[in-house]
Amino acid sequence: MKYTILFGGEAGQGPNILTNILGQALVKQGYHVFYSRDYQSLIRGGHNFNVLTFSDKPIHSNESKIDILVSLDEDTETMHKDSLKKEAVVLKGHDENMYYAGRLFKLLGLNFEVLEQELKELEKRFEENMKEAKKGYEDERDCVCQLKHGKGDAVFMNGNQGISEGAVKSGLDIYYAYPMTPATPVLGELAEVQEEKNILVLELENEISVINAGIGSAMTGAKVMVGTSGGGFDLMTEGISLAGMAEVPMVIYLSQRPGPATGVATYTAQGDLNIARHSGHGEFNRIVLAPGNPKECQELISQAFYLSQIFAIPSIIISDKHLGESFYTIEEKPKITHSRKLASMMRYNSYEKDKEGSATENPEIIKENIEARIKKNKEIEKETEKVDRVNVYGKKHSKNVIVSWGSTKGAILDAIEDLDVEFIQVLYIEPFPDIKKELEKKNVILIENNATGMLGELIAEKTGIFIEDKNKILKYDGRPFFHDELKKEIEGRLGK
Repeated sequence: MKYTILFGGEAGQGPNILTNILGQALVKQGYHVFYSRDYQSLIRGGHNFNVLTFSDKPIHSNESKIDILVSLDEDTETMHKDSLKKEAVVLKGHDENMYYAGRLFKLLGLNFEVLEQELKELEKRFEENMKEAKKGYEDERDCVCQLKHGKGDAVFMNGNQGISEGAVKSGLDIYYAYPMTPATPVLGELAEVQEEKNILVLELENEISVINAGIGSAMTGAKVMVGTSGGGFDLMTEGISLAGMAEVPMVIYLSQRPGPATGVATYTAQGDLNIARHSGHGEFNRIVLAPGNPKECQELISQAFYLSQIFAIPSIIISDKHLGESFYTIEEKPKITHSRKLASMMRYNSYEKDKEGSATENPEIIKENIEARIKKNKEIEKETEKVDRVNVYGKKHSKNVIVSWGSTKGAILDAIEDLDVEFIQVLYIEPFPDIKKELEKKNVILIENNATGMLGELIAEKTGIFIEDKNKILKYDGRPFFHDELKKEIEGRLGK
């Protein structure tokens, strides 16, 4: 059993609240839910919509065809009519959004008490919402399915919440940021708990101030994280070089959106892999990690803090709009890696320095310092062998191997359920895991949300294995993959 529901309307009409209410309710009833957001760079107006897919089996992405359309304005039905299944149900009119909540719960065979509980937890306009919802529930006469009432204890969260929770669990002291979609929600998530968790959350005037304030705070011994998207990360790169030279431990959250420049500000892409790897001038140590769901966001950011602290280096955790703002059903608890604070009050320098921390131009000391950084790379490599740097799914030892990273994970998992393929999800971009043996003499398929196949280029650099263009499935229109469309693309590479 699987249903896909699209909620559409103008910004300000409440499609997000509707989607959240249903998603939370379904998870509590024991169902698996995934939903993604699509919105324009507008405060009000425009066309916003959310796509929610739920099932009695694990689900990690959306499909392209719609079973139920909730149209809060006249444009929604017109814009999405080609995506409707033949038997699709359309809920439309000129009523308030909670009226449609009532109709939708009735349509799915959910008791009104389930909706009432969600409206209580919403803690906003309860009496008015109840009145509208009850009217919608009473007006609806159809029922497309009779959902069973169970009890689920899964967590329903998005990637930005995972980043925030993981940072707090890792002992975060300070978070600096300048608002930039899609990293901005982390500011709000951490600001809400800063008094309770005794952390400082501060918005500064620009990203240059953010990275430099972060470095200064980290030098005093604080556990620091900064957050931004691609354009802001560009401004931080000189500071990242400073952190690499001065050996300052800190974590940078890079949440991708399409570029270059402003790109498509509220949509998704995986185009910043290379800048995460190569940002800053000179040769210095760094960690780059790429989670694929909110659970991995928590786990990998805790590893980012751990590695940055023990090796005194910058750690970059790279996400994107789709992962950051989509909601996933998480059943397993994350494994948090705890770390001690490393930094202490001492002399820091942006120059090569001697043992006392003073700037030096002595060639022997310069050579020793560079060789020490190279040696540290080997130590980092050895330390990271203790954790999973890749995840493997599907038919292990299949002759067909999919490789990918980040938010594409969900659609791939849903697409390969009954296919003869192995899926290798790369978690560690730097240091890169040794996957050469897993790819040699295999039919390797690359899946990425970019136009040039950046992971494929990295694999060629590290393993000497080149993935043919015909085996690259690349999407670069600002939208994520739908699992049904992706399945067809994969089957084409398998010769089906």
